[in-house]
Amino acid sequence: MTRRELLSATAAAPLLAADRKPNIILILADDLGNADLGFQGCRDIPTPNLDRLAAGGIRCTNGYVSHPFCSPTRAGIMTGRYQQRFGHENNPTYSPREEVAGLPVSETTLPQLLADAGYATGLVGKWHLGAAPKFHPMKRGFKEMFGFLGCANRRHP
Repeated sequence: MTRRELLSATAAAPLLAADRKPNIILILADDLGNADLGFQGCRDIPTPNLDRLAAGGIRCTNGYVSHPFCSPTRAGIMTGRYQQRFGHENNPTYSPREEVAGLPVSETTLPQLLADAGYATGLVGKWHLGAAPKFHPMKRGFKEMFGFLGCANRRHP
């Protein structure tokens, strides 16, 4: 079974009841270390809401970034593939006219698979996977978006 088939089957599988799917919340934070959250043992910075989410959900405790830059890592998470396999190995510059630098539209994203399986999908925060209209998160499976297309504080229109 390929990764796409596995993701598609997982998203479509009725895990709780025949007509109900589980909620899925993926939190991605740049420059956050393993010991920087309360549920991981941090006592310096309180994270009560994240601690509560971790206590009531599934925690993935053995994960590693696949690239030292944020955009390629995001591309890997969004596709379930190593970003080197499809040429996304650098952070794209913010330019709506840049038609090359971005997550290739030939790649299927996790939000696309989830939307196809009947999930409501949304993105809050930083996209940083291309600023040209064809790379926009709402063309890549997200139904809602509030945040930044680039790596700075440029909100999407």
